[in-house]
Amino acid sequence: MEQAAPLGSGFRAFHAFRSREFRLVWSAQAVSLVGDAAFVTALGWRAFTLAGSGRLGLVLVCQALAMLATVLIGGALADRFPRRTLMIVSDLARLAAVGALAGFDASGRLGFPLLLVLATLMGLGDGFFYPAFGGIVPLLVEPSAVPSANAMIGVARWSSILIGPSLAALVYGGAGSATVFALDAGSFLFSAALLWATRPRPVEPSAAEGTLREIWAGVRYVSRVPWLWVTITMFALVLMLQFAPQQVLMPKLVAQHFHRGVAAYGLLTSLLGLGTVLGTLLFGQLQPRRRRGLLSYAIWVVNSLCIAGLVLSPWYELAGVLAVARGTCIGFSIAVWETMLMELVPENMLSRVVSLDFFGSFGLMPLGLALSAGIAGLAAPGTIIAAGALVSAALIAFVMTRPWLREVD
Repeated sequence: MEQAAPLGSGFRAFHAFRSREFRLVWSAQAVSLVGDAAFVTALGWRAFTLAGSGRLGLVLVCQALAMLATVLIGGALADRFPRRTLMIVSDLARLAAVGALAGFDASGRLGFPLLLVLATLMGLGDGFFYPAFGGIVPLLVEPSAVPSANAMIGVARWSSILIGPSLAALVYGGAGSATVFALDAGSFLFSAALLWATRPRPVEPSAAEGTLREIWAGVRYVSRVPWLWVTITMFALVLMLQFAPQQVLMPKLVAQHFHRGVAAYGLLTSLLGLGTVLGTLLFGQLQPRRRRGLLSYAIWVVNSLCIAGLVLSPWYELAGVLAVARGTCIGFSIAVWETMLMELVPENMLSRVVSLDFFGSFGLMPLGLALSAGIAGLAAPGTIIAAGALVSAALIAFVMTRPWLREVD
């Protein structure tokens, strides 16, 4: 891989940019992720205005189920075939789905059933993309630059949450949701083009045993490592309890609790993105090497408490400050987790472990989304979200007492 001039030690977070291949993939994802963040914001508000909070939950359930249906297969394929190729195919498939969504919306023929189908197709493409992407990052940089690469990927990911929702709110208000969807379609085309020019380091593929056996080999590996299977299982519950209610009820919270519109909804998400960028950059500079398991769990507890404070706050301004705080927690802790995976999991098993992480962590999300939609009218949205966040904080704190977690570096 082509290497640029070394950067000073004071800029450890940026060392991954020495690699040409990483610069290409990072640029592809930086643009695509902004498009995705804008898409999610526009989709959420479009579904909410088209059919209400309950139907929005159904859209999110179908999208999540579709991703879960393909993510394990995607992980097995990404450990057997070139990960770059799978990413390009996924980008082009999602280009077709979101392009169709933009076309139907612009023509005035977008109804709820069609919205449901196209959101499901997007989820199918996501399931093939994420394991391949999670496995390709270590193939783009030197081993010592993996923490930096994760930090910079995190900056791209979380900057998209900072930029994308505000962009969606601006474009949505001026030109409509169809234009936001069209911009996301263009971002997939841009990503596929840059990925085509990328030449990652080859990796010895896993033995071709058949997709189901390869998936099962990944399951056996994860089941032998407590910090993997316990964390994945715990986050299945945590995401169901605190992330799913936010997905379904945040538009309603902004509209009814804070008495504001789509611009405030987008800004709140953008402030979360600002915090995650700060947290990721902090990780990239500090690059902690000791007690990383315990450290990440402690940060997740703080994040859950910030969620409860945000949704119960009587002031929108305080909610914005807490969005930045919890974003910092998310950015730092996810960078820690992804670096641990890339450094501690065998290279030819990595995409399967990433896929199991996605499948396990998001496995209960459809149930959480459905439950959140079902109880949306039973209590105030802030009460529902806060209850899930506080239960999650207690669960995470309990796992922190386990002796094996203290030994994970």
